[in-house]
Amino acid sequence: MNLQKNIKVIISGGGTGGHIFPAISIANALRRIDPATEILFVGAEGRMEMQEIPSAGYRIIGLPVEGLDRKNILRNIRVSVRLLKSLRMAKRIISDFKPDVVAGVGGYASGPVLRQASRMGIPTLIQEQNSYAGVANRLLAGKASVICVAYDGMERFFPPEKIVRTGNPVRLSFENLQDRRDEALAYFNLTKGKPVILVLGGSLGAGSINKSLTINIDKIAASDYQWLWQTGQHYYEDIRRAVSASSGSNISVQGFITRMDLAYAASDVIISRAGAGTISELCLAGKPAILVPSPNVAEDHQTSNARALTEKEAAVLVPDDQVADKLVDEAISLAGDSGRRRILGENILKMADPEADMRIAQEIIKLVGE
Repeated sequence: MNLQKNIKVIISGGGTGGHIFPAISIANALRRIDPATEILFVGAEGRMEMQEIPSAGYRIIGLPVEGLDRKNILRNIRVSVRLLKSLRMAKRIISDFKPDVVAGVGGYASGPVLRQASRMGIPTLIQEQNSYAGVANRLLAGKASVICVAYDGMERFFPPEKIVRTGNPVRLSFENLQDRRDEALAYFNLTKGKPVILVLGGSLGAGSINKSLTINIDKIAASDYQWLWQTGQHYYEDIRRAVSASSGSNISVQGFITRMDLAYAASDVIISRAGAGTISELCLAGKPAILVPSPNVAEDHQTSNARALTEKEAAVLVPDDQVADKLVDEAISLAGDSGRRRILGENILKMADPEADMRIAQEIIKLVGE
């Protein structure tokens, strides 16, 4: 693309890996289109983006913004003061950097930056990852130039003329996943020819999923399947001791899995929370999934994400309050039913968007032209 000047883009947001890794993917896609693109990230002080973004090779500035405290109302006085300070800082950052476009990926910093950019007449792009839009993005949508979404039916939250279906960017490469199965089994010291059930709860773990497996550990140990269990570091030692005390030689306990690409390659069935980024990865992996939406998220959006798949017979949903009774039995049943696994795998793969990062990057560049 022959551009008159280097494009300058601010990408704002973060807070969790579900916001940060897609943001990095978008930045990388912009650089693939034009290596001279200047990119500045704006995040929230003390959040994980302040480490992850520099590690990915990009500059970031932190705002003192934080979320509302619904339990301690008096603490929101400090929240309001920090919001006002963040709005002033966002205006100054935008004035100094002079971006052509500002993109928001969700998280505390998105609000002040997108709001100030809109006031200053700079085109803004919102990336809404979930099937149930967050409050901040709904408030910002009126002034946004483009809203990139991953699910159908988002007209109930946003102006239809602004919506572009792009999918959610992911952090991993899913090319030739099936061809890497032998490598993956060897990496995790798993046996060929025996189905693998992968259990995920995010980097911090999922308490209800871990509890469900722990109380059913004898049933797991007696099953004909291998279990690759990412517990999260907080739960790791207790679960490792419980597995050691059982006869579970078919259970591999991992505090945190760094090679998620190989974990997906090794698996036949995946148990997971239903965050937007995780679901995008599951779609690309094309593996049958049992989704346990976290109840501890705004507006129960993980349940909405999960239902978007279950309505198309692309996943199985087990509510969080039913995991103790149902999860392990459902996983064992699915692992033993190759026909059902094949149908779920084919249907979830149909929902994959492998070019989401490039589509969003191209929408950003279109805004520069306009």
